[in-house]
Amino acid sequence: MRRLGIAKQHFAEEGKRKEISLEKLTLLNAIEEIVELSAGSKLEDDFFCKAKRYIAFVAERLALTPTQAVLLSVFVDKSNDSSIQMDDFSSHFGCRLVRMIRYMADIDELEKRKFVYCSRGKRITYRVPLELVIALKQDKCYVPKDNRNISCGELFLVLEMLFQQRRDDEELTYDQLLEEIRSLFSVNRHLSFVRKIQNLPLEEEDWILFVYFCHLFVNNDDNRIGAHDFDGLYENRFIFKRQTKLLVNGDSELLTSKLVEYVNEDGFANRDAYKLTEEAKRDFLGELDIEIKPKGEEKGLLQHENLAKKTLYYNERERGQVERLAALLQPESFKEIRERLRRHGMRNGFACLFYGLPGTGKTETVYQLAKRTGRNIMQVNVTEVKSMWVGESEKNIKALFDRYRALVNQLEVAPILLFNEADAIIGKRQEGAERAVDKMENSIQNIILQEMENLDGILIATTNLTQNMDKAFERRFLYKIEFGRPNTDAKQAIWQSMIPSLKPEEARELALAYEFSGGQIENVARKLMVDTILTGVEADVQELKQYCDEEVITTTEKRRKIGFSI
Repeated sequence: MRRLGIAKQHFAEEGKRKEISLEKLTLLNAIEEIVELSAGSKLEDDFFCKAKRYIAFVAERLALTPTQAVLLSVFVDKSNDSSIQMDDFSSHFGCRLVRMIRYMADIDELEKRKFVYCSRGKRITYRVPLELVIALKQDKCYVPKDNRNISCGELFLVLEMLFQQRRDDEELTYDQLLEEIRSLFSVNRHLSFVRKIQNLPLEEEDWILFVYFCHLFVNNDDNRIGAHDFDGLYENRFIFKRQTKLLVNGDSELLTSKLVEYVNEDGFANRDAYKLTEEAKRDFLGELDIEIKPKGEEKGLLQHENLAKKTLYYNERERGQVERLAALLQPESFKEIRERLRRHGMRNGFACLFYGLPGTGKTETVYQLAKRTGRNIMQVNVTEVKSMWVGESEKNIKALFDRYRALVNQLEVAPILLFNEADAIIGKRQEGAERAVDKMENSIQNIILQEMENLDGILIATTNLTQNMDKAFERRFLYKIEFGRPNTDAKQAIWQSMIPSLKPEEARELALAYEFSGGQIENVARKLMVDTILTGVEADVQELKQYCDEEVITTTEKRRKIGFSI
């Protein structure tokens, strides 16, 4: 009897709870009642009859069908779970999973209206967006955000969400992603980015990949995109592999259209890493408040404005040759000379060779020429271009020259392509090469020779050795400047510039006593500076002589001349 009384009391309280007036009914009240009444109901007619007023309330407020209102109520009840499965519904309703398949069309409609998101990974799961829960808490009708007439920055935030739902959460199929993006763009044609990207003459697979690259740059500041970054973008694995192969081989429409380029590493292109070209950033993303490098500021280039200005001292013959080359490389002169050569059917590229002993100023001369003429430098580390894998070195060299050509076409002032310490690539080719290494060396040299023949820009190579230089290279260098040891006057000037405290007669004596290059004089000056900093006392002349003797020993040069005195 006691148990029967408790049961009667429970049903009486339940009946009293259900007497909530329509005026006091809220969306959360109604959803709670639907969830309570639907538990174990097997979705039979009796349940729909008992919960009619609550179902009708939710359905009317949210513009849903009665069945969709019931399903949404259970979704909301499980909103703390980001991986809701159909098993959860069959358990709640107390029915078999096969019965739930009847309601998949209604669940698809809830997904379409963004009441729920579906992840289609290894298993199908759902989640309820937080915005829906917040709206219900405030007893407001949930309306997905209207993305019409938004700013370009806001548009990229929406793109970030869409790509995350596709790639990370798999909540969008590839077709749904395309539909969402096209819909987003169609209502935001006031944006320059949207208009330009809609007018791109690209195939769908290239188009969506370019949009994705733009998203990665804007939202992640990503200037190094690998294939793994867009793995999962496409529905079909074959398409992903094809796109990757086209990029690696240089055949992608994004590369040939100069929308995307290889990442430049140590002077040559890495065919496994990609980024938007600076031109594409300026053209497509100019309306965004993000820092886009000025034209010509490229990773891997030495910027001429960042080079320290130095005074170099040459022998008379070298000075004249360097000054003539400096005059040629001035932008206006260079442009006019190239035009005249082109009109006469001559090659208009300039290949120069700086050769001579170490420390004679070859590389520094290139830097100072770049500074004087406003040219950036694409510096090549020859040893890093060579790869241990057969065939890779050739690809690296080709990619390097491809990169340089692109820069010449893109920039107003052509940069200098600098092969520093180029001994390893201008030596005599191996005749009848049998070993793979020798064949590779010959292949690299043949590629460089062909590129020098078709050069449209400025190439400077520096080398310490010319005795073994292949004659084919010698013919292709238009300007050849030998850098010898400085004469006495030049050495005196170098000594005084490096150590200003020296008296003119002291600097003259040092110049006469030691056959030093500019680099060796700098070594002595640096040692002097280090000891001065450590001891706090400036070295005297006797200590300076000791530094000079030490420098002679380390370079196996002749010791100072007899009769030296200061």
